[in-house]
This record gives sequence, C-alpha cells and structure tokens, in this order.
Amino acid sequence: MIKKMFLAILAISVLTVSCSDDDNSVTTSSLTLNLEGLEALGSDFVYEGWIIVDGNPVSTGTFSSVDFPQSFNIDSEQLNKATTFVLSIEPSVDPDPAPAPTKILAGDFSGSSASVNSNGIVGDFTNSYGKYILATPTDADDMNEESGVWFLDNSSGSPVAGLSLPTLDSGWKYEGWVVFDGTPISTGTFSAVNAADDNAATSSFKGDTGNGPGYPGEDYLQNAPAGLTFPTDLKGRTIVVSVEPYPDNSPAPFTLKPLAHMVPTDAMNHTTITMGDGPVASLSGTVSR
Repeated sequence: MIKKMFLAILAISVLTVSCSDDDNSVTTSSLTLNLEGLEALGSDFVYEGWIIVDGNPVSTGTFSSVDFPQSFNIDSEQLNKATTFVLSIEPSVDPDPAPAPTKILAGDFSGSSASVNSNGIVGDFTNSYGKYILATPTDADDMNEESGVWFLDNSSGSPVAGLSLPTLDSGWKYEGWVVFDGTPISTGTFSAVNAADDNAATSSFKGDTGNGPGYPGEDYLQNAPAGLTFPTDLKGRTIVVSVEPYPDNSPAPFTLKPLAHMVPTDAMNHTTITMGDGPVASLSGTVSR
C-alpha cells in the first residue's frame, strides 16, 4: 500500500514538472527556404539566414548544403513579426553574433512568403557591360601581346574604363578570370573599374618592367601554374568577371558571374573587344513561413 502511494505521488510530481516545462517552452513554426543558384562554400564558410524583427536581425540558423527546400524551426512570435529575410555568408567558426557584410539575398515578407534576390543587396547587373583589349604592357617588347588581358577601352585613342559595373558593398569584390582548358586563373580582384586591381604590384605572372595601366587586368608572361605554359595565347579562351565574397571563400570563381566572353580566334591585339552577359547575373528564391 505504501509503495503504491509513493508511486502515485512520484507520477504526480513528474506530471507537474512536465507541465511546468511546457508552460515555459517556446512555440516554434517552420521557415522554409527554396533558393536557386547557390554553390557550396567549402569548410571555412557557411550560409546563415536572418529575419528582421523590430529592426533587429535574428538568426534562423546556418547551413552548408545547397539542396533545397530546407526548413528551420523558428520562434513563432518572432517569425510572425518578421518583415524581411536576409541570407549572408559567415565564417564556420564565427565569434561575431551579428550578420557579416557579405549578404547575398534579401526580400520583404508579404503575408506568408518573401521573394528574395541578390539584385538589391549585392548589385543589379542588368545594365552592366564590359570591354577589354589583348596586350602585355608589363614587359619591354611588343612580343606575346595576345598573352595579356586588360579591362579598358582604347577605341577613342585614349584608354578609359572598359567595365561598367555597380559599386559593391564592403562584403564583396570583383575578380577577373581567364579560363585555360577548364582551369580559371585570376587576373586579380578589384573594387573600382578605373583603377588597378589589388595585385597589380605583386602579381607573379606579369612582366618585369612595370605594373601595367591603371585598370584591372593581367599579363600571363611567367611563373605559370602547373600544367600551363606562359607566355600563351588568350584567343579562344573565355574571359569572365565574377563577384566574390570578401574575404573570399574559395580560390575558384563564385557563382555570380555577370560578364563573360570567349576571345575570338581572329581577335586583334590592342583592339577593343566587347564582352557579353555572363552565365549568372542574379540569384533568387522564395522563403515561406
């Protein structure tokens, strides 16, 4: 009899604790991401979602897989009050609880969903264009001129910027590339289209007589990576301008590539060549709550 009473009291005690826990628990709702065009970032970085609640960012969780849809359980009250969804790129080990400057998608909620895209937060490349010439101004002779690419326009007789691109926020930079038999080799990163790129003075590929003109570009004259030979001929190669996270997540081009062009096999050196649209100028998707 005493044993039965003890068990009954224990059961009531457990039930009371359970009810107390339920009273203090947070009600959650599902947030579902269905995003297009994202690429895996590698081990050093992750994507992180954020909802903006009363003007403040609230994390919805991190993810590495780019297979969608993906769902996350979020505090229902906060999710219902959220006005905007933002996706950022964050370090895998991140001491800063705030969003990084590298924000890649954003959109406002309308009812139960938000249409998100990269145009308003990374840049709108709808009216962007690019021009370049083949030349090797960092050496002392007129040989191997087809081994360098410079994003400038000299059609008027005086060089001017060959790229028209929107100014990027602090979390992003542009980067030029030449694709050699499937292998992209950087021309350097840059923020301004009318100034030399970041590696103008330190490039191991350029010649020994100077840094070249004050525009983004590269001469591929020496110190070729394994499997390649410099000087080379860029005719028939593909020239790309990408948008890269800063700091960068990978030595390869990022998914955003607003400009690209295969150099014509009959291209003339020192003559302006017009680029075309790249394969990926924007990213988009939907977020549902």
